[in-house]
Amino acid sequence: MKVSATIQARTSSSRLPGKVLKKILGKPMLELQIERIRQSNLIDEIIIATTDSPKDDPIESLANDLGVLCYRGSEDDVLGRIVNTLKAYNVEIHAEFTGDHPLEDPLIIDSIIGFYLKNKDKYDYVANYLKTTFPAGIGFAVYPAETLYDAEKHVAKDDKLREHVGIHIYLHPERYRLHNIEAPPHFNYPDLYLEVDTKEDFEVTTAIYENLYPKNSCFSLSQILDFMSENKNLAEKNRHVERRWKKFRKEDE
Repeated sequence: MKVSATIQARTSSSRLPGKVLKKILGKPMLELQIERIRQSNLIDEIIIATTDSPKDDPIESLANDLGVLCYRGSEDDVLGRIVNTLKAYNVEIHAEFTGDHPLEDPLIIDSIIGFYLKNKDKYDYVANYLKTTFPAGIGFAVYPAETLYDAEKHVAKDDKLREHVGIHIYLHPERYRLHNIEAPPHFNYPDLYLEVDTKEDFEVTTAIYENLYPKNSCFSLSQILDFMSENKNLAEKNRHVERRWKKFRKEDE
């Protein structure tokens, strides 16, 4: 059974335009993310899901240069773009990533996909962010493509929410069988932000890469946490940033 990863990426980010192509150590951030996802043993292909806007031509060019697949669709209707991506490439099992998570850990990726594959008859959607326990930015979901097709057809009624994808599934536990994987104690840092949404986030991520990547391009979340523990001021740099995704999570459950 083939597992396909998509990465939602565009240059028109409102808070940090062009972030996925901003360079760290001479490489676009998106390229570094692809490097890390490629280290997964359970992902069979990577598809960049970008927009059909001419300003995103460089993203398609990067995908071609790196030998990964690319699909282009609506800039604002991200749900539709991802649904059409899955259909265009006949995706069976979908691992859903976003381009603002350049520090995903391939070992964690494989543990979550492995859990889903062993329990695919029990769950329609498995993720590690339905409740925040892992650091923000270390999070993705895996599920059958058919689950998203069903959600678009039967659940996605509010056009304002079509800029999001997974919420059309995980906000409907009455329809879909959900499972959240919580972080083990040594990875339980819900107040650490390893995503890139703002200038401050990018500075944090750049510092991590500049210090860890030259020594080991496959650096792990454990190494990131050790580095952040040694550099506590770095973790404070982006702690004040508003996180828009928080309104969609039910942290009290």
